[in-house]
Amino acid sequence: MQQDEPTASPHIPVLLTPILKAVAPMQGRWVDGTFGAGGYTRAFLDAGAEEVYAIDRDPEVFERAAAWADTYGDRLHLVDGTFGDMDSLVPAGMDGVVLDIGVSSMQIDQAERGFSFQKDGPLDMRMSQSGETAADVVNGASEAELADIFFQYGEERASRRIAKAVVAARKTAPIKTTFQLVDVIESTLPKGKPGQAHPATRTFQALRIAVNDELGQLVRGLYAAESVLAEGGILAVVTFHSLEDRIVKRFLAARGGLNPKGNRWAPEAQTDAPRFEVMGRKAVTADKDELAANPRSRSAKLRLARRTDAPVGDVDYGGLGLPRLSLKSVSQ
Repeated sequence: MQQDEPTASPHIPVLLTPILKAVAPMQGRWVDGTFGAGGYTRAFLDAGAEEVYAIDRDPEVFERAAAWADTYGDRLHLVDGTFGDMDSLVPAGMDGVVLDIGVSSMQIDQAERGFSFQKDGPLDMRMSQSGETAADVVNGASEAELADIFFQYGEERASRRIAKAVVAARKTAPIKTTFQLVDVIESTLPKGKPGQAHPATRTFQALRIAVNDELGQLVRGLYAAESVLAEGGILAVVTFHSLEDRIVKRFLAARGGLNPKGNRWAPEAQTDAPRFEVMGRKAVTADKDELAANPRSRSAKLRLARRTDAPVGDVDYGGLGLPRLSLKSVSQ
């Protein structure tokens, strides 16, 4: 889920090599919670995984996979759903879970899906192709609600100004296409300097996150992964911007017993046994070879953790860095 649009082939899974290196030898049963073009799934099966449960909410991805899925026989299980519900979609005792968070390059490349501010199409952005569209949000939300979405999900400093312009524009005619929305944003913000992100980048990111409840899905997916992983199982999460990475980092700190120790002003809270062993002090980023081969990897961060033998713990959404809008969605 990156702030500027990918230009690399959609079939190149990001940070695959460090994942395979960390889990070598690849074996057992894995969950690919964000199947997409199947890059991780195929690589895991080819590297020795016994089975992969591939989850996606976009019905188109399994249609594309039909050309090759049968070659893996009953080792590959295609699962229609969201990774936030993986604990009800796959058996317990998994040896690994991989999540590549956000929109896929395939979705961005399809103008008719409405994800891209560089391609004219209907203002849709639904990964599942069902439910409320981005156009519904843009034309139906109040000015205050739009400002909250743009600020909390896009970290857009001009959120109020853009929201005001959107509400003014839709009084003349509904905003139904991506280029209509881009025109409103460009008329509101100063033209970017060379090398800067397009003015519509953060607004489009924010709308996509809101339409698909992406951060709520991420949090639910992390807890679901804790539930389905066997002792010693690996959790691998690839994120593309600070909102996502902050959530993953704080989740692993809390579930890995890495939260700050107490002091005389703030006594240490009583904690349960760690449920994850965090692998590495820092997030893994792409090396120069991957950056050259796949520009999409430039903003990617990989965090890895190994499941301990501690029992599954209670779900606690507090302290994970969730924006207020997503905190409300996961608490419902």
